[in-house]
Amino acid sequence: MKQTDWDVIIVGAGPTGGRTATHLASLGHSVLMLEEHTEIGRPFQCAGLVTPKAMQEVGLFDSVLEEVDGARIHGPSGTLVPVGTDGKLRTYVVCRKKFDQGVVQQGMQAGATLWLDSRPTEAVVKEDGVVLNVESLGQEIELTCKLLIGCDGAHSWTRRHFKMGRPKEMMIGFQAEVLGYDGNPRWLDMYSGSEIAPGFFAWVIPSGFGSHRIGVWSTPERLNGRSVEQCYEDLKNHPLWKERFENIHEIARFCGPIPSGMVKKTVRDRVLLLGDAAGMAKPTTGGGIGPGFQQISGILSRLSEAILLDNLSEKALTKITSKHFKFMKKDQEKARKLRNLLVSDVIDGELDRHFDNFAKPEVLDLINEIGDIEKPVPLGLALIKKVPAFRRLALRAGSKLLFR
Repeated sequence: MKQTDWDVIIVGAGPTGGRTATHLASLGHSVLMLEEHTEIGRPFQCAGLVTPKAMQEVGLFDSVLEEVDGARIHGPSGTLVPVGTDGKLRTYVVCRKKFDQGVVQQGMQAGATLWLDSRPTEAVVKEDGVVLNVESLGQEIELTCKLLIGCDGAHSWTRRHFKMGRPKEMMIGFQAEVLGYDGNPRWLDMYSGSEIAPGFFAWVIPSGFGSHRIGVWSTPERLNGRSVEQCYEDLKNHPLWKERFENIHEIARFCGPIPSGMVKKTVRDRVLLLGDAAGMAKPTTGGGIGPGFQQISGILSRLSEAILLDNLSEKALTKITSKHFKFMKKDQEKARKLRNLLVSDVIDGELDRHFDNFAKPEVLDLINEIGDIEKPVPLGLALIKKVPAFRRLALRAGSKLLFR
């Protein structure tokens, strides 16, 4: 007989769901994770970059495929801006299947339970708890819990069922795993320009054993009728860089949405959204693991107390989450505004001029001094305030962005 009554049910057993389960189960709560797929870590829809801070938190170094020291960023006309230093670690490239499985296993070791091939079909919030109908291994089961947490990704069932809004920005990402790319070990390549990644960038990430992950992302309105697969083909055939791609052999292809921009309602009575379900992917890199970890860690102690007291109304959850989530949302919005100002809302000619300025030795020194993949806002503000060529952008940036 399966247990049917839980303190917390988490929909989605990805990194955010697994990390949330670890935290809550470690504090003595009964936790159930529901995963709709038959295995953890599939399908794979991510570039697989994990920052040192997030990696230190979970300690899953056996999932690391490659260590990255920096990025070679290319302007539309080929101007190269190298950001990083040989031998100074910037980020990790992981096997997402192994990483995700490791995070979820930590949750189970802490006392949480995992059901695979299980998905919610209906949920009703009552005064004394949530009644959740679940299809598990082809069987319909009725469950109850004090708190339902949606960690179920970009197309979150939880978010849609409870009408909690939509992420402000839904990017589209495409990625191929390849062999034969001509790149530098321990460095990733980034390519920009309207031909290959309108408003954003394409990436090539070393993923160990001679393989690379080649990806492109943008938004539907910026693609203007094109597909991200077409952008990928244009990148491979770009006259400036096609020699690097001419010997590649594809192993696999992946495509998926990247939700960025915190949704309007992250809480309802007895319902909470975390990670991609809440629209927490970073607007500058698309990364969602770090923000998901940060979301739950910042509210953990107060959330645990509320579960113990069974005080989980929308008003109570708002009080618990408001300050931390508002801080994260504000930082996210600043990062988006700076991204748009410097990259996304400029034509290729202006972007080329930006890259010419980025490539100046004194600006490169500033980038390498302040630059942090986890914290793009301090760097963007420093560029606008300290680099003469970018000071004209200050008026476009606005006082709220510059001084708050």
